[in-house]
Parts: sequence; C-alpha cells; structure tokens
Amino acid sequence: MATLFSRIMAALCLLCLHTPLQAAPTHGIAMYGEPQLPPDFTHLPYANPDAPKGGTLRQALTGSFDSVNPFIIKGQRVGAVRKYVYESLMARNRNEPFSLYGLLAETIEVNPERTKVTFRLRHEARFSDGHPVTVSDVVFSLNTLRDHGRPNHRTFYSKVERVETPDERTITMYLAGGDRELVLILGLMPIVPEHFFKGRTFEATTLEPLVGSGPYTIAQVKQGEKIVFKRNPDYWGRNLPVSKGLWNFDEIIFDYYRDSQSAFESVKKRLSDIREEFDATRWSTAYDFKGALSGEFIKQTIPTGLPKPVSAFVYNTRRPIFADVRVREALLYVFDFEWANTNLFHGLFKRTEGYYDGSILSSVARPTSPREQHYLDLTGAELRRDFTDGTARIPTSDGSGRDRANLKHALLLLRQAGWRAKGGKLVNEATGEPFVFELTVQNREQERTGLHFQRSLRQIGITMKLRQVDSAQFQRRLQTYDFDMLPFTWFNSLSPGNEQLFYWGSEGRDREGTRNYMGASDPAIDRIIAEMLKATSHEDFIATVRVLDRLLRAGFYVMPLYHSPGQWIGHWKPITWPAQPSLFGFLPETAWVAPE
Repeated sequence: MATLFSRIMAALCLLCLHTPLQAAPTHGIAMYGEPQLPPDFTHLPYANPDAPKGGTLRQALTGSFDSVNPFIIKGQRVGAVRKYVYESLMARNRNEPFSLYGLLAETIEVNPERTKVTFRLRHEARFSDGHPVTVSDVVFSLNTLRDHGRPNHRTFYSKVERVETPDERTITMYLAGGDRELVLILGLMPIVPEHFFKGRTFEATTLEPLVGSGPYTIAQVKQGEKIVFKRNPDYWGRNLPVSKGLWNFDEIIFDYYRDSQSAFESVKKRLSDIREEFDATRWSTAYDFKGALSGEFIKQTIPTGLPKPVSAFVYNTRRPIFADVRVREALLYVFDFEWANTNLFHGLFKRTEGYYDGSILSSVARPTSPREQHYLDLTGAELRRDFTDGTARIPTSDGSGRDRANLKHALLLLRQAGWRAKGGKLVNEATGEPFVFELTVQNREQERTGLHFQRSLRQIGITMKLRQVDSAQFQRRLQTYDFDMLPFTWFNSLSPGNEQLFYWGSEGRDREGTRNYMGASDPAIDRIIAEMLKATSHEDFIATVRVLDRLLRAGFYVMPLYHSPGQWIGHWKPITWPAQPSLFGFLPETAWVAPE
C-alpha cells in the first residue's frame, strides 16, 4: 500500500513538473527570468526620491520641427513629446536590460507561452484634462497606431489577434505565437486619449498642443524654434515608484538652432543649461569659456553599460554602385581611422567594430560556439571563415593617411568587382562609367569626416561628392532612401528585439519609413531575428544575437566609424543628478536644480 502511495505521489510530482504554471497578476515582467525589483520597491535605483521640484531645464537642439505628433511618419516631429506627455501601460527600469514595471497598468498577467497578456489599469490614472484612462483608450491606441502610426507600430501591433475588455479597467490581448518580446512591446505602447483624437486625422502634422497622461503638458509651441513643457501639478502618477524622484523641473524648454555650433554657443551664453557633446575637437578645445574655467560649468564623461552606438557611413545597397559586397568591403580599407583619430579627433575615439560593441552580445573576437553554429545552420548562411573563427576585424592603418597596403587591397577587391583604373579614374569595366557617388551630410562635423574620406578615395580614382543639406532635407532623404551614402547612428540595447526587424528586416528595403537605410534584404537575417524573438533562454538569446552580428558584419552594409568612451555631458552648476547613473547613462528626467 505504501509502495502504491509512493508511486502515485511520484507521478503527481512528475505531472506538476511538466504542467505549465498558471499565470498570475504581477507588478513587473522581464524579458528573461524575473524582474530585479520586488513588488514593494519604492523608487528606481538611479532616481533620488528626495529630489526637489522646481526650476527650468533649457536645452538646445539642432534642426527644426513642423509637428508635435511623435507617432507619425509625416513631418519633422518633436520626439520629446513622447517622453514628457505620453505614457505607456508600463515603464522601464533603465538599470536592467529589459524589464517593465506598472505605470498606467498596476499589474500584468502573462501565460507561459506569452500568447496572452492581461493588463489591469490603475483606477487613479488620468489624462491631463482630467479624463480617466480606460481600456477604451487602450483599444483606440492599439488600433490607431496599428493603422495610422509609424511602420514599427504597424508591424508590432498587427500581431495582436484579438482583445477582450471585461470591464473598463481590464484588457486581455491574444497574440500570434513565437514572439516572447511582444508582451513587453505592448507594455510600452503609448496610450493616447480617444476623446481627444477621435474624429481627427491622426496621421496629419499638427502644432496644436496634444493631450496625454504624462508628467508634463505642452505649454508653448513656436514652429521650428521652440517648444515648452510645463510640469502638471495634478499629475496623477507623481507618487508611483516608477516616477518617484523623476520629472523634477517645473519647466522644460527646447530651443532649436540651425547648426551644432550655434547650439553650442547658446550653452556658452547660458541660454542652455546642459549639452551632450558628440564632437571630439569641440570637447577637447572649445570648452574653455569663462564659466568652464571658473568651475560654474562642469564637464563629465559618464560611462554606460550598453553596446556602443553604431555610428557609420551607410551604403545604400539599392543603388547599383553599392550592390556588390566586395565594393563595400573595399572602401573599408580606404577610410584611415587612425589618421583621422589623431589629426581630427584628438585621439578620443575608438573604432566601432560591430553592432553590439563592448557587450556580451558582440561577436567580435569570439569564435562561433556550438550553440551559435546551430542557429547559423538554421539560417542557411555560409559565412567567410574569419567571421566564424572570430578573427574578422576592421582594417587598421599605419596612420599616415596613405597606407599603401590597405589601398592596394582595396583596389584588389574593386578589380574583382569589375572596376579598373583608367586615366587616373576608377571605371566600370562593363559600362565604362566612372566610380562616382555622393555623401549627404547635415552638419560640419559630418562634413569634416567626409572630407577626409573624400581625400582618401581620390588616391584610388574614386570621386565622392559632398552635399550638405538642412535637417528637413536630410530627414526626407532618410525616410525615402534617396541617397548614395550618408551618416547615421543606431543605438542598440542589451535586449535587442522586434526593432531589429525595423532596422535590418527585408521588408524595409522597399518600405519607406524604416531604419533599414542600407536596404538589407537577406533571408538569413530575417530568420535569425525570428529565432531571437522565439528564444526562451538567455543562452539562446545571446547566441542568436551574436549570429545576427556576424551576418550584419559579413554583409558590409555600413562603414563603421567610431565611438566615444562614454557620454560627454557639460552643464551649468545648478543642474545636478544622482551620482550613480543608470545602465543607459545620464537621463534628463533624473536631474534637478540644486538649492543654492
């Protein structure tokens, strides 16, 4: 009898082990494993819950704008509206790769397969005009952004197969399978008020102040010149753990300037309070004005824990001149980073090697593991050996600006691709057309790097024309892929996901408005992104991202440039923030005006 009882108990235990745990409402969710912060956490680890409220933060931006709607393709939009005016169901903890905690929603409930997610809205959630946030607003946001929003919204939200709303605070979404990240993406979906947008043409540009549920309202809009945000004293979420210690300024002002130098001059004249610098020469030599010398203006280099930004000259492979991968690789041997870093950038930059540099996700200098090889085999791609054994690297030069060995190798690759030197010019062997293309830039810093590249290309008979355009023209060229080559920067995280389809997916080759500016169209890339989204373990996730990194590097879609060792931040002394930054570095929402 005892033996039979033991067998029954063992069978029941075995059944428990193989039966998926039932979903239960929780305060947060992580991409993998459990979120770090407990249900009773009081504030985010990089926020000061005792930060004083008040004062003004004034910032200078380069460019212009003609719309305050941040969710549409049309026009030049003010991105800050999304940050300060609109909220999501959940909020990120920037000290974790990808974890969310309740904001508009107090709980989230997800089944083990992540094909069903339920959000429970907070009863106190309100828009700035006093209207409560209900599931009707959530459904309206989902449908509107899916049908009229940006391409990434349309892609993600179309994966919701149906919704149920049993009451005005509960919404359940049923999702297409195979995408573990989708529940988190839905948690970050911006919630727009149905009562405000219903009956309006959502995709039309507008300068009318919009209504949201966030900590700020739009107080003033001056087209192309200025936008002012006022802290909402009645902000419903000011005491939530995800908000405590954030959103401290009474007023936030963004002034727009024609170019970067003008924006910098505004900081020197104290018309702006803070500046993130991207120009190494300016950072090294131009911060010698009176305030900086007296200590009233402070320079800081703030480290981050993220993959380094992918700043690059982007080849548009839709153009025949860059359709051959050998041509794209050849030009890497022409760009002399070592000379540029010494002579233009005061030795402050490091060369960017891949798409996830400086992180565990990078494939640089790492041979392919058995787990990676499994996923690489699934894609059907056959990579060059140096990309699988970890030896593939960006060419280095002797720093002379005329490295003969590198230029010789570039010409060898170009000959293999059908280009020959003739009369001091490089011409196409089949058509006789000279190798001529255009680099489009939008500021002096980009132009300076372009001029260096132009001189180097001239040594092997290639003509590169430089065209500087204003921010509006540059944005239009980006959206419509109307360029040969241009500079762009992608910012990857420690939890890349669905946005990778938006960056490198094949649909973006012909679909305007994505960030697949290079026109990548590779089934292997599409397949590995799909595998990445299905990964259920951290080990499989890392393996799939590294394979993606290898495929992108081997495709030579961009000419990687360089990155700084951290964020270069300069600010006037009354502005301060916690000593310990987030994993993402400095965040303006954590700052405040220090008492005199």
